Amino acid sequence: NRRGTATYIFCRECGTALKCPNCDTPLTYHVERLTLNVQHSAELLCHRCGYSRHMPKTCPVCKSDQIRQYGLGSEKVESDVQAMFPQARILRWDWETTRQKDAHEVILTHFANHQADVLVGTQMLAKGLDLPLVTLVGIILADVGLSLPDPFASERTFQLLTQVSGRAGRSARGGQVILQTFAPDHYVIQSAARHDVDGFQKLEAEYRRQLGYPPFGRVTRLEYRHRDAAKAESESQRVLKILQEKIRTEKRTQTTVSAVPCFFAKVDGVFRWQILLRG
Repeated sequence: NRRGTATYIFCRECGTALKCPNCDTPLTYHVERLTLNVQHSAELLCHRCGYSRHMPKTCPVCKSDQIRQYGLGSEKVESDVQAMFPQARILRWDWETTRQKDAHEVILTHFANHQADVLVGTQMLAKGLDLPLVTLVGIILADVGLSLPDPFASERTFQLLTQVSGRAGRSARGGQVILQTFAPDHYVIQSAARHDVDGFQKLEAEYRRQLGYPPFGRVTRLEYRHRDAAKAESESQRVLKILQEKIRTEKRTQTTVSAVPCFFAKVDGVFRWQILLRG
């Protein structure tokens, strides 16, 4: 579920990770590629605002030349598969390869007509593809979505794994799905591996009941955005105090409120804070 070749760039001497100046998120390394008939050299890209820069030769903090690429993206998977199976015809389906008009249809038609042997892609592959010749699906880093700070991360990961798994075995040929994960005992991975929708629903419902998440409680999120970081924080704190006073005076003892930065606190030069109401 990651584009690019490596998901972050890291200095082994001082630990600095190269980030987007507009979004404060790690930059993704892309190897040389062809888009819209234009050849692009290797570069670092922000997948949120589109910022790009060349790969530095030295660390901007300590000036060391020990700059390395880490993490795994669809481009890296494609190159590794090609190295393992030199005779295989491989197609890649991600944002980079589908920007041109009708690119989705061209790639899918080639693969469906068996003009390629392996299709590598991001979660764009998950939904709605009927490929009866596919008998094997491999899911790399199946647990990557479980670490997101989202109360519904487990549900979304289970949905995605189930949908991707459904690409195999859609004919009399049968099929097999292999999940690669660092959390094989996690209930989401176990339920997806068994295709146990009812079992997952019961476990997820019980965890949400214990935590007071929907449908057993209500959650409201208010988001404030401003290009000034101090303004974004102070305004959020001001509204937080208003809500806290209202909760106190109306004796709403089952309601809690908190103010925290959003996940990805800065996007395209805009700072984001959120107020969470639970009750």
